[in-house]
Amino acid sequence: MPQKKLLIAGIGEVLLQKRKGSRSIRLTVGHEGQVRVSMPLWSPYKAGETFILSKTAWIKKQQSVKQIRPFGAHDRIGKAHRLRFISEQRSTITSRVSATEIVIKLPLTHSSSDPAVQKVLRAAGTRALKQEAKQLLPRRLQALAAQHGFEYRSVSIKQLKTRWGSCSSTADIALNCYLMQLPWDLIDYVLLHELLHTQIMAHGKPFWDELGHYVKDLPTKRLAMRSHQPALIAAI
Repeated sequence: MPQKKLLIAGIGEVLLQKRKGSRSIRLTVGHEGQVRVSMPLWSPYKAGETFILSKTAWIKKQQSVKQIRPFGAHDRIGKAHRLRFISEQRSTITSRVSATEIVIKLPLTHSSSDPAVQKVLRAAGTRALKQEAKQLLPRRLQALAAQHGFEYRSVSIKQLKTRWGSCSSTADIALNCYLMQLPWDLIDYVLLHELLHTQIMAHGKPFWDELGHYVKDLPTKRLAMRSHQPALIAAI
C-alpha cells in the first residue's frame, strides 16, 4: 500500500495512504489523536495535504476530545480481561496476562497513571487481545463461512494499525487483534466482509450489494465502524 508521512504544524504527524478501490479522500482521527488520510491510487499526495490543511480546525477539535485517558484499575480490555494493579516494594514494572486478568506490578514510587506504567500496560493489553483473538476469531470465522457457504485457505491474527482485516487473492484472511474491542455484531460485519472478498475482491457496487445479503442493516454498521479505530481502548 503506497503511503507517505507528513509533519504538519499544529496537527503533528499525518499518514497518507493510497488504496486500491478508494474513490475519494477520507480523513480520520484515531483514538490517540493520530491523523490518517486514505485516498485513491491515482490521486497525488499534494491533494491529500491540501485536504488536511482545509480541515485543520476540525482536526484540532477532534484531537482535543480524543485525548486517550490512562487505564485504571478494573478497566476491561477485550472480551474477557480486567486490569489489576499491585503496588509493592520493587524497582521495576512488570506485567502478567492470564486468561481473564492483566496484572501490573509497580513500585511504590509510581502511580498507575505514570507514562512508564501505562506503556507496560499497553504492551500487556495487546498481548491479551492477541490471546483472545486467536481463541475466538478463527472459530467465529469458520462458523460464518459454513453458515453462508464461503471457503478460505487460511486465517491469521495480526496487530494492524489501520485495517481491521484483509483477504488475499489466494483466500488467505488476516484479522486484526483489535477486533476484540468491537461489539460482536461489528466483528461479524468485518469477518463477513473479508469472507466475501474470497469471491469479490474490489470494493465496488457489486461487492456492497452482495454484502447486504449477509449483513443485516449494512449502512448502519458501515457508519458505526467509522467511530472505531484499531487501538487499545479501555472499556469500563
